[in-house]
Amino acid sequence: MGQESLRDGGRRSQATTAVLPAAARPPGTEAERRRARAAQRQREAAEMKRSRAARRQGRAYREVAPARAADQHRSALLVMVLTLGLLIAAVAVTGGMIASSMRTRPVTLAAPLHIYPVAQVLPGQCPAGTQGITGQAATGLTCYRLTQGIAIHKVADLRVQKSRVKPGGYDVAVTLRPGDRRAFAELTRATVGRDLAFVVRDRLVTLPRVDMAITDGKVVVTGSPDRTSANALVRQLKGRAG
Repeated sequence: MGQESLRDGGRRSQATTAVLPAAARPPGTEAERRRARAAQRQREAAEMKRSRAARRQGRAYREVAPARAADQHRSALLVMVLTLGLLIAAVAVTGGMIASSMRTRPVTLAAPLHIYPVAQVLPGQCPAGTQGITGQAATGLTCYRLTQGIAIHKVADLRVQKSRVKPGGYDVAVTLRPGDRRAFAELTRATVGRDLAFVVRDRLVTLPRVDMAITDGKVVVTGSPDRTSANALVRQLKGRAG
């Protein structure tokens, strides 16, 4: 082995040669190696933890991404269903409004429809100068004494419908315009339990009894035994030939 020189205070000491036992180690070398190996193991363990954490994060991302995509797909599908439902509802409402407007098309009467309260019923024909109208009753000609009424020139709707009171029968439904509803409501309030004479061209068309005050302008004349009779009444109310 070669010689090593040691300096102390600037003076050179005498060179010596030492032979170390083969099994011997310098003091502290084994401990340092153990610490080095421990540090290496710690570094490896830390590296492994970081690697595992990175892999877990990668798996979590891959697992969360499909779930998030599924949620977005469900949300988009829900929005589409709601939008479609709103469109269907809008179409249905629009169609209903169009159908309603078609069913309630205003009707201009060929002759004014006069509606009078009946004040008195007398047998036979009305004498000349009497404020009334003669009609045919079950007992023969009858004079109906009338008081002041109203005249209607146009209605919102006039049609035949199945009777809601008599099975198999038919009614005539008249819908008044807003301008005539108030006058008709006042007229019916004053004549509950009495008859109203519907007169067209100085002819008594029908004589319905007022069961209750009608304030919504929807008048229903009941009593037609079949559709043919109801259609004839509609024509008469319109001022056309019966």
